[in-house]
Amino acid sequence: MLDSFYLDPNAVTGPDPLGILMVAVIAYFCGCFNGAVIVSKYILRDDVRTHGSGNAGLTNFYRTFGGPLTFVVILCDVLKAVVAVLLGGWLLGTVAGANGYAANERISSMWALFGEYWAALFCLLGHMFPCMFHFKGGKGILSGGTLVLLLNWRVAAVAWALFLLLWLTTRYVSLASITATCSAPITVYFVYGHNWLYTGLCLAVAALVVWCHRENIQRLLHGTEKKFKWHVNPTEGKDPPQ
Repeated sequence: MLDSFYLDPNAVTGPDPLGILMVAVIAYFCGCFNGAVIVSKYILRDDVRTHGSGNAGLTNFYRTFGGPLTFVVILCDVLKAVVAVLLGGWLLGTVAGANGYAANERISSMWALFGEYWAALFCLLGHMFPCMFHFKGGKGILSGGTLVLLLNWRVAAVAWALFLLLWLTTRYVSLASITATCSAPITVYFVYGHNWLYTGLCLAVAALVVWCHRENIQRLLHGTEKKFKWHVNPTEGKDPPQ
């Protein structure tokens, strides 16, 4: 029931600000666990941010190093998104229950869903701007794709369909990523019955992703953006940062 996800201004609040802040901090540090940086810097001893586009994301890692360790990067970025969203929903839903809403499924579900979206936003912030890696992280596509799958399958279906369509037809990962991300706030708006709270959180995520892709957008406009290749020479991506 979509109306069960609206914030009720007349209801007593559930989690206090400290609980909301705690979810934000936990989700941010989950996001800071950047698979591309950890694998390249501490396993391969060759920081991915010094190669190719200079980005600490999956695409630049694959172009630079290739190989089976790419799956380790994928696993790291997927797991941190799962942990952040599950913890966010559980913590805020549990705190709401502890504050007297255990018997009110509507309010408990509302806070749990808010916790998931709130955690998703800060997980992406941690991925893009990790404090332990000098605030130089990835662009949030793999983590974002995982997050949207966790949050709502209908939103994920639209976003992933657009991503796959554009990626397979143009082989531009950046174009597919930006388009898929920008579709999410629109889908969220309709899926949750014109709820501006969740739409606003999703808009914030989309704005972050687009901003992190600003150089890719310039290269797309000038026709200099690199296309995705399935077979990568591990030395091909090892050029000075663009």
